[in-house]
Amino acid sequence: MAGRSFKEMRRCYGFEEVAIVPGDVSVNPEQTCTDFTLGDLTFSIPIVAAAMDAVVNPKFAALFSKLGGLAVLNLEGVQSRYEKPEEILHQIAAAPGDKVAALIQQVYTQPIKEQFVGERIRTIKKLGGICAVSVTPANTKRLAPVMVEAGADVLVVQSTVTTARHTSKSLKGLIFSELCRSVPIPVVVGNCVSYSAALELMKTGIAGLLVGVGPGATCTTRQVLGIGVPQVTATMDCAAARDDYFHETGRYVPLITDGGIHAGSDLNKAIVAGADAVMLGAILAQAEEAPGGGYHWGMASPHPALPRGRRIKVDTRAPLKQILFGPTTVSDGTQNLIGALQTAMGVCGATTIAQMHQVEMVIAPAIRTEGKSWQFQQACSQ
Repeated sequence: MAGRSFKEMRRCYGFEEVAIVPGDVSVNPEQTCTDFTLGDLTFSIPIVAAAMDAVVNPKFAALFSKLGGLAVLNLEGVQSRYEKPEEILHQIAAAPGDKVAALIQQVYTQPIKEQFVGERIRTIKKLGGICAVSVTPANTKRLAPVMVEAGADVLVVQSTVTTARHTSKSLKGLIFSELCRSVPIPVVVGNCVSYSAALELMKTGIAGLLVGVGPGATCTTRQVLGIGVPQVTATMDCAAARDDYFHETGRYVPLITDGGIHAGSDLNKAIVAGADAVMLGAILAQAEEAPGGGYHWGMASPHPALPRGRRIKVDTRAPLKQILFGPTTVSDGTQNLIGALQTAMGVCGATTIAQMHQVEMVIAPAIRTEGKSWQFQQACSQ
């Protein structure tokens, strides 16, 4: 006779296990609206460039802004630690594979310098960009006044896992409700994967929520710590919290699904799962304008004895504008991301992101392999 189980587990789903169901009515893709609103700011494309040194520097941030999206500058990376960050970026990209992990750990032990924080923000503003900056909770109180004075437009407080309640040895940690009242700009917080944590964070007054723990291409959280929830399920759970909070208060807190998006199909599934926008890293690191020089790496963990993400070679494949808007030169869905989104919206009969949230999605683990034997044979032979 079987005994009682220790704990119950539910099945969760990632992008490769689900598929979007076409609508009964279709619309012209050119008639769709992909606007994303955060606080008082509205962006014409629902894509946020990840706060990673290989993806965003001041020039990239300004260009991305002009193309309609929002790029987040990492204020705890090389841009805020070194006078000439380009030299450090080149060292990381050029380092041998067996030396790069130690180099990345050493690079990010240099102190953050407030003068560079202000300089980088002012550079983005001078170049005509909307400036979003990212810090971890530990440095938020110290750097928030500096970034606001320099003219930042959005503050992202980001760590591997973020909760509204946190236990530590400090007398008074970072309280998001106080932070939101103290800064005159939208505060985005992350990362989160559950209904309850998302709901509690929204109640603090934040303007946006990042969803995802460990799915990024360079992130080692799942391998090192074993922590995370597949992105489709994580997004749906947080979207349920967002909708419940909206119905209760009338205040809408947009979700940004962060990590695990490798192609336009993943972006579309994230939107259908409930995301208002997505945060991209590796795909954008392939842009000619990205500062990583064809490489991408992570440095999210603050622990000095744990790996600070893995460097991967992504190659430089196309200009940023082509990655976002095409025309595509590849068939793997990594270019013309907005075209893919608009086409999917058209096929599903959705003219807005909000309408895409209502589109049906099914469990379909064979969606990428069904009838594709020729493609897989050719891929394996190359």
